[in-house]
Amino acid sequence: TQALVKQVEVSAPLPVRCAKFIPRKQWIIAGSDDMNLRVYNQNTLEKIKTIEAHGDYIRYLAVHSTLPYVLSCSDDMTIKLWDWDKNWACVATYEGHAHYVMMVQWNPKDMNIFASASLDRSIKVWGVTSGSTTPHFSLTGHTRGVNCIEYSPSKDKPYLVSGGDDKTVRVWDYQTRQCLQVLSGHTANISSVLFHPTLPVILSGSEDGTCRIWHATTYRLETTLNYLLERLWSIACLPGTNDVALGFDEGTMVIQLGSEEPVASMHAGGKIVWARGNEIQTANLRQVDDHVLDTLGDGEMVPLSVKDMGSTEVFPQTICHHPNGRLFAVCGDDEWIVFTAQALRNKAFGSGCEFVWAASGAASGTYYATREASGRITIYKDFVEETSFKPPFPVDEIFGGYLLCVKTSDFVCFYDWSSSRLIRRIDVVPTAVIWSDSGDLLVLATEEDGAFVLHYDKDSVVAAIAGGADLDDEGLEIAFDPTYELPNEKVMSGTWCGDDSFVYISSNQKLCCLIAGQTEVIAHTDRPLYVLGYMPEHGKVYCMDRDYNVISYGLSLALIQYESAVVRQDFAAAEQCFAAIPESLHNKVARFLEGQGHVREALEITTDKDHKLDLALNLGDLQLAGEIVGELTAQLPAGADRSINYSKWKQVGDQALKQCGPFAVTFNFYQRDVDQS
Repeated sequence: TQALVKQVEVSAPLPVRCAKFIPRKQWIIAGSDDMNLRVYNQNTLEKIKTIEAHGDYIRYLAVHSTLPYVLSCSDDMTIKLWDWDKNWACVATYEGHAHYVMMVQWNPKDMNIFASASLDRSIKVWGVTSGSTTPHFSLTGHTRGVNCIEYSPSKDKPYLVSGGDDKTVRVWDYQTRQCLQVLSGHTANISSVLFHPTLPVILSGSEDGTCRIWHATTYRLETTLNYLLERLWSIACLPGTNDVALGFDEGTMVIQLGSEEPVASMHAGGKIVWARGNEIQTANLRQVDDHVLDTLGDGEMVPLSVKDMGSTEVFPQTICHHPNGRLFAVCGDDEWIVFTAQALRNKAFGSGCEFVWAASGAASGTYYATREASGRITIYKDFVEETSFKPPFPVDEIFGGYLLCVKTSDFVCFYDWSSSRLIRRIDVVPTAVIWSDSGDLLVLATEEDGAFVLHYDKDSVVAAIAGGADLDDEGLEIAFDPTYELPNEKVMSGTWCGDDSFVYISSNQKLCCLIAGQTEVIAHTDRPLYVLGYMPEHGKVYCMDRDYNVISYGLSLALIQYESAVVRQDFAAAEQCFAAIPESLHNKVARFLEGQGHVREALEITTDKDHKLDLALNLGDLQLAGEIVGELTAQLPAGADRSINYSKWKQVGDQALKQCGPFAVTFNFYQRDVDQS
């Protein structure tokens, strides 16, 4: 809501330079230029304690995650350790810096260790268990004062990042005590540095007003953000999200880095694989007990047995299964690796910023393609490079499937996997290209123009190429025909269920099914979900949220096939499909038929008395309507409120009047309504 929740005056008019939550105690602790620490109840804002802490301005506070400790540092060149279980006694004072101490940080991998940054140009590392208040060692290299430090949260990287008045960001290995990298580019003092807790990036903020984002492995500058809000002082991340807060002179900005869509893939056989950071995990939906699946309600979490597979050298940005399910590819950090799905064994690897598979049956052999940042596309067959080419236009993205799709800023081009020939150019800019299992249909989902369903005429394309058709810059006009269009839908993710039904999640968090050109809403989700896939034997669509929970929604394949046949007016096929539809879904079928205008057929199928009454009235079958209301009345227990059924009798009577039925019949209905007026 961006509303101010609470505020408290601490040391007006003197500045408050740091405040921290102490979640275990529901406290807030603040340090200010009056040299005092103050502790408040975060709910009532009642002051709990005032501590005369330092002999000069207090610069920073660091709260221990498990012990009752708080570190404070000051312009008096000292660091003090406070124990709130001992009535906020100062249990240690650390001296050794020769200038203001600007920041202290606990080491998340060893919470008995902390580091400090000072304007004396040094970073010092200390301990709290040995009883010694002298530093273990110092890291030197900054040519001017050090303002900020941060430990890496990664368990396999003993790194620390610092920023100083020399306008540089430095990355240190605190085990070897070496400076690994100097990151230059800011034009003023560095005031804040941060390792992102989940993404492989380092963020730095400066008095030049910019936030720079650096790759945490390659140290390449990824982007520079400038919101023209004067000097940038602080950066913070919201745990469990990609949200980052930036504090400026002129305001606060909250941004989202990248996408919160989980990096995951599901094979049609039920195997799911996903990446949490560099760690790869997997689960198999086939191993979930059938009874558990049958009792799961729509929107409920599937209880999975999760297996840790290991870690990858690259930070995965995409994961995709090979159509046979025995392999999957990971792509990130401008590298790709193909792994076996069983044991995470490396099958192939290479350089590239994108990786896509060919669909099963698209060509003879195992085909895949990669894209380099330069725009060069390489096609592999059976893990050996088949061909490489650079299209005569800038390439933004590639998509796999029955054809290789190459996207630019204005159009897409489809290429044949085995010959690399241009099949067709289409002037649409999709965010996703999703093929049906047969390869006859595909969805082009766009950012602003909705989604388009196209029919791919494989046989005509093969015949045209065999006949020596001239393939110009536009390709073959006969290759694709528009079939359906979703003009007002932004498809966020989706999958095909069979050959003519497409399930997708829209931007307004609706799970929908497109059946033969007609859209049916399956559910409204309470949070952003992403479609993983569909399992016909389970009759369920599986989705994943950003916390990697797998969510299921029921969607009977027989029901889909039945509805598709009805829309196509193929009633013989519909009758065959109906026999396989569970009786529990018959009322849903009836409402679908009513929506299609098949009211008589809906009346024969529905078991819902109220719905049956509405249908009978719609058809003008007063005799049946009267029988239904009579049955409903007879089912009411003694002493029950009968006013609802009175209104039903009135409905029947009103319909009888409209039809100018026999006066005796109409009067009979009104008499049962006890409405003689």
